[in-house]
Amino acid sequence: MNQAVEIIYCSQCRWLLRAAWMAQELLSTFDQEITALTLKPGSGGIFEVRVDGELVWSRKTEGRFPEITELKQRVRDRIAPDKDLGHVDKKDG
Repeated sequence: MNQAVEIIYCSQCRWLLRAAWMAQELLSTFDQEITALTLKPGSGGIFEVRVDGELVWSRKTEGRFPEITELKQRVRDRIAPDKDLGHVDKKDG
């Protein structure tokens, strides 16, 4: 099953490094599940992450950037719901 991830980032805001870092983290975590990852420059303050076209994170909707742990959880929930993320899944308290 193809699992394509797309990160759309605002090039005007210079968010390429943030997008590239998140892409690297996702590719490292989901090396067997992700078949393609695309970084797509945009404008107007956009920062979105999509899995197979479905929006899993929007900076505009959420009002902030994702923590890498929550982004991994959202991507995991779409592409590999049974995958254990180890310490990422551990709850405090």
